Amino acid sequence: MSTYTAEDKRKVTTHRLVEMKQRGEKISMLTAYDYSMAKLIDEAGIDVILVGDSASNVMAGNMTTLPITLDQMIYHGKSVVKGVKRALVVVDMPFGTYQGNPINALESAIRIMKETHADCVKLEGGAEIRESIEKILSAGIPVVGHLGLTPQSINKFGTYAVRAKEEAEANKLIGDAKLLQEIGCSALVLEKIPAALAARVAAELVIPVIGIGAGGGVDGQVLVMHDMLGINMGFRPKFLRHYAEIGNTIIDAVGNYINDVKSGDFPNENEQY
Repeated sequence: MSTYTAEDKRKVTTHRLVEMKQRGEKISMLTAYDYSMAKLIDEAGIDVILVGDSASNVMAGNMTTLPITLDQMIYHGKSVVKGVKRALVVVDMPFGTYQGNPINALESAIRIMKETHADCVKLEGGAEIRESIEKILSAGIPVVGHLGLTPQSINKFGTYAVRAKEEAEANKLIGDAKLLQEIGCSALVLEKIPAALAARVAAELVIPVIGIGAGGGVDGQVLVMHDMLGINMGFRPKFLRHYAEIGNTIIDAVGNYINDVKSGDFPNENEQY
């Protein structure tokens, strides 16, 4: 069993994330997409659960995050929230629900909040989606930003390589991060950027900065649950640490079940009525 126990049993809020940053307590964040896993992760003491549009990849088998729909994200969000007592729950707004149309962005965010009972929404991008973020915030809906590698823009980038290595892109990222804080975002995710740049952004912002592939100088870390548990077995980027090899465990368990069924060993006399 894990030896970690959250000292503060209160519900995690956006305000408490800022408090955690102020006192130097790192923020733990993982993805979840269903009731059962969310319940386990929450009981383990995770601070934030992200209902990521990575569900498009790990749950639906798509190559990118782009195909997942608003209805699908609401389904996953609703399932997760039912299993959570303490963690802050953030739901990704999927591709096409906020880019270029602030009214559509607000309507989509309202649906997520009303139908899932989640705590926040997350959007990818900076200045180019400012109007959409401001419109969502105007309704009192907390927003988490996302800069660096933004998977919904993968067709523009053409690669999942590290972002913001060049000075111009790094300067834009810093400017976007400060803009997101200025207009009212509650937190910021930085994905796959140089560690020194991420540390600088975290030091210059008051809001919490959570990294994935962005080094240890930020205020917290997020990983995709299927990756860190070794369920997504073929994915081994440099930034990922495997905390279990559940994929192999599942294959072995199912193999043993198959053998027992075919041999007639299961069920035995004690496993029937």
